[in-house]
Amino acid sequence: MSHTRPSADTPELLRADGLQKSFGTHQVLKSIDLAVRKGEVLALIGPSGSGKTTVLRCLNGLEIPDAGSVSFESGPAVTFDSATTQKKAQVLRTRSAMVFQNYNLFPHKTVLENIIEGPVQVQKRKKSEAITEATELLDRVGLAEKRDAYPHQLSGGQQQRVGIVRALALKPSLLLFDEPTSALDPELVGDVLRVIKELADEGWTMVLVTHELAFAREVADEVVFMDQGVVVERGHPDIVLRAPQNIRTQQFVHRLLNPF
Repeated sequence: MSHTRPSADTPELLRADGLQKSFGTHQVLKSIDLAVRKGEVLALIGPSGSGKTTVLRCLNGLEIPDAGSVSFESGPAVTFDSATTQKKAQVLRTRSAMVFQNYNLFPHKTVLENIIEGPVQVQKRKKSEAITEATELLDRVGLAEKRDAYPHQLSGGQQQRVGIVRALALKPSLLLFDEPTSALDPELVGDVLRVIKELADEGWTMVLVTHELAFAREVADEVVFMDQGVVVERGHPDIVLRAPQNIRTQQFVHRLLNPF
């Protein structure tokens, strides 16, 4: 099974317009526009500090933009300004789920307890139903036998796969991945990328922040290159990653593909 790219007629799942975000006097996002179609995989690339993670956190309601709006299909746009409350931003979390760079698992809870926390406590689903679904998802990523283990008993790659299962258990419309392999030892990266590719092949809609350019070229429908809080270049991965038009994109891609 391979990833079927959405067509031009595929409806948009997510639209972000004019996102701006500053931390103190440092403007991290300078009017970012993004659109993601249903079933599309969008890869965000760029140097550290370019604003990629902040974009994800704004889409998930973990950060409140200073200006701009985010909307999901069939729902009203959430418009942001200096008076926007965390409660207003949190509505975005009903549609999206985040897979973090450093796993963010509760250390005092078992794998199973980590996964069912959101469905049971936040979504108020039946515990028995949540356990059944969590068990099926763990089996799917090869971790069924780890359901009663604690995070410290797992490798980094296993913890990250649990993080992916925890996001899937929320049944989101959109999956957000923040550098999902950057904290892993090189030999553990493949297992996590394999799971993400399978999700792409199944038609999950994703926004993926990554430095794995070969992987982005394989799974992404669109690549967006960011630098210093702006979108510098965007387009099909074969263009942005093999023949970028902007000199800043050319420098970044060359440096990642030729590190020595």
